[in-house]
Amino acid sequence: MNRGFYTILAAQFFSALADNALLFAAIELLKDRAAPAWQIPVLQQFFVLSFIVLAPFVGPYADSLPKGKVMLISNSIKIVGCLALFLGVHPLLAYGFVGTGSALYSPAKYGILTEYLPANRLVWANGWMEGLTVAAIIFGAVIGGLLIGHHFEGFVVQHFSGPGWNAGIDTAPEFAILVVLVIYLIAALFNLFIPKLPIEHELPNKNLAFLWTDFWQNFKLLWCDPLGQVSLAVTSLFWGAGTTLRFIILIWAASSFNFNLQEATQLTAVVAIGLAIGSVVAARLVPLEHAVKVLPLGIAMGVVVVMMAWITEWQLAILMLILIGSLAGSFLIPMNAMLQYRGHLLMGSGHSIALQNFNENASILLMLGAYALMIEAELSITTIVVVFGLFISFTMAGLNHKHGHDQDEGAL
Repeated sequence: MNRGFYTILAAQFFSALADNALLFAAIELLKDRAAPAWQIPVLQQFFVLSFIVLAPFVGPYADSLPKGKVMLISNSIKIVGCLALFLGVHPLLAYGFVGTGSALYSPAKYGILTEYLPANRLVWANGWMEGLTVAAIIFGAVIGGLLIGHHFEGFVVQHFSGPGWNAGIDTAPEFAILVVLVIYLIAALFNLFIPKLPIEHELPNKNLAFLWTDFWQNFKLLWCDPLGQVSLAVTSLFWGAGTTLRFIILIWAASSFNFNLQEATQLTAVVAIGLAIGSVVAARLVPLEHAVKVLPLGIAMGVVVVMMAWITEWQLAILMLILIGSLAGSFLIPMNAMLQYRGHLLMGSGHSIALQNFNENASILLMLGAYALMIEAELSITTIVVVFGLFISFTMAGLNHKHGHDQDEGAL
């Protein structure tokens, strides 16, 4: 691949790295303010809501301009949100504003792949994109955790808040935000060198009422398309299940192995490692025209999740979680590529990615809500794990039964 593709990957990596590191800084700011405990998970909700509320508009906007320019504008919004956090705006509002930039960024970063690459390279390209995004999640957590650590607090106070240095930085979270701001600026620098591509699906009308109607028409169009339907259902299931699984692992690790929060969090990173492995395997072995054939892997993933309920050794738990991540990556990447390809043909890549974001984040909210209800009902963690795994397996089995026969190349 040429330099343009790697420029796109670099821009995405640094932008995602900053997003994930900033979350930890925002959480620590809330703790410094003695904010109520419920505000910490709400941080992520404020971030996610932008993807749902703005879905009818960010897709058309991403398709109305060169994707590289949209990525630069989106990254600039993130920079403003980061600055707002540094200047004292409430973390919920500031991080929610960063989410607005991410909601606009997403249709552009994935949409540009369908415009820049041939169809037979989309699975491979998605493997790289998802692999680097997972790496950004892991390193973002590591960097964010280090920057807000207590041992770093003394360094900040000593070097940045003394009489000879009036930088307005008094705490480790404030310095962390400054570091994240630099990372966003690096991402913006790469945005400047993304190849400029022609606009393929410019809107005939930019009226808000038209955009709203157009969004729901495309929503129906994508759900009525056989391949669009299965890929959208699978990716929505993955992100809803994946986000919920992170919370389940925290309680499961404490119950099964007496892990504290820090140790349990490390187990969630193990799933991300497996996801990266599965992404690489899928990128190498699964061509776009055979993407539907990976659906049985989702059934297997649900079965492995059920088996978690009876794991009592943390060493075996690590292997199981890597396997879960690998199976997830193996079916997510081909489904992502197929959804992008179908969406690009039917309505434009930006439109389809915005629809994907809407469905995936709605799935996250619904599945987290179901998980919260199970916790409220005081179900045991064993019961929750089994119910969760069976839900994944039966849902994927239903999708495989409905769509598994549609595997001929002519379907694309």
